[in-house]
Amino acid sequence: MSQDLAPAPTFVSTRPPAGVWVVIPARGGSKGVRRKNLRPVGGEPLVERAVRAVLAVSQVDDVYVSTDDSEIADVSMRAGARVVHRPARISGDEASSESAVSHLLAEMAEVAPLPGVIVLVQATSPFIEPADLGRAIDLVRSGECDVAFSATRADLHLWREGPAGPEGVNHDARRRQRRQDRPVEHRETGAFYVMRTDGFLEHGHRFFGRIRLVEVEPLGSLEIDTEADLRLAELVHLARQSEAIGSSPIPARAVVTDFDGVHTDDRVLVDQHGVESVTVSRSDGMGIALLRRAGIPLLILSAETNPVVAARAAKLGVEVIAGCHDKLAALTAWAAARAIALDDVAYLGNDVNDVECLTAVGWPVVVADARPEVHASAPIVLRHGGGAGAIRELANRVLTSPPHHDSTTEKGLDHG
Repeated sequence: MSQDLAPAPTFVSTRPPAGVWVVIPARGGSKGVRRKNLRPVGGEPLVERAVRAVLAVSQVDDVYVSTDDSEIADVSMRAGARVVHRPARISGDEASSESAVSHLLAEMAEVAPLPGVIVLVQATSPFIEPADLGRAIDLVRSGECDVAFSATRADLHLWREGPAGPEGVNHDARRRQRRQDRPVEHRETGAFYVMRTDGFLEHGHRFFGRIRLVEVEPLGSLEIDTEADLRLAELVHLARQSEAIGSSPIPARAVVTDFDGVHTDDRVLVDQHGVESVTVSRSDGMGIALLRRAGIPLLILSAETNPVVAARAAKLGVEVIAGCHDKLAALTAWAAARAIALDDVAYLGNDVNDVECLTAVGWPVVVADARPEVHASAPIVLRHGGGAGAIRELANRVLTSPPHHDSTTEKGLDHG
């Protein structure tokens, strides 16, 4: 969606612009978040994510990262961008993004024809959709506008401190309107600004002439300004990744699981005699039975010494290594004895003592209620929690992957 805004009257041009360059300002310093442009989201530095998103836009001819930092320069070049050294005079905290654009154009004007369209992209927006940026570029290239920028709907009641106390900014506090009855408002996301180069050179700032906004998804409009924003971005990344993976097949040749928090809901019931018991899922038992029937090697790998672990493994007919304090060594030895590469193993865990194994295998998987700090080690997050169908969900995804597909019905299988 795009929307007209009230035009700034000075600049009007109808000549179709040719050529599209992108500028990504990425200073090395940052007060709010130290080394912000190199901080990772989903394992990728922010500047690398920005370069990758822009390179996926077919309308873009060249991508430049303007930086004063050698590490940012190296990361940017490896990602596929050209690098322009940003002088100290425009690399301080007070330097504007426009100054990086002006500097690039001045430098390049001496060696190459300038493009008709210049795009300012902020590396601190980690969820830029190439299709959104492509729409904005098309608006400017077609002559429909001189500037197009990213925005998202902002259905907010804004307040400010007035002389007599808090007062409404975009609403009348004395007459509360429903959201759908208020004028539609948008918030500038800061992700990208597409501009006619000649208009930018004339005015020296990003808003001139005929302006249009390009509406983007609210969840993807996050801008990184604080450490809290980074944590939120990681959660958004994991949610998007899990949604993208969905219930796609997992072509693993073997399945290894933790016990507590995977076969169980991570709770222990203790009676008056000190005897411990846990709750398991019959659905998970069926999943194990189906994997066994398909000939998939299985292992329960647990640091616990509770007899319930061995008892449950015996009931399921699954190998078990309990009381294990070096899970990775045990996993490696078990897989080697069966001539199975770790890349072919699906490991299902839930807590920090599973991270080494999750990192080592080809198919790292965690239950839906895994510890947050474990999610970074496992791109595959199941929809079910521990003790609530997670193993059955994993089994279904392994068995739907060739050559393990098995049409055997569940009839007659002992599923515990």
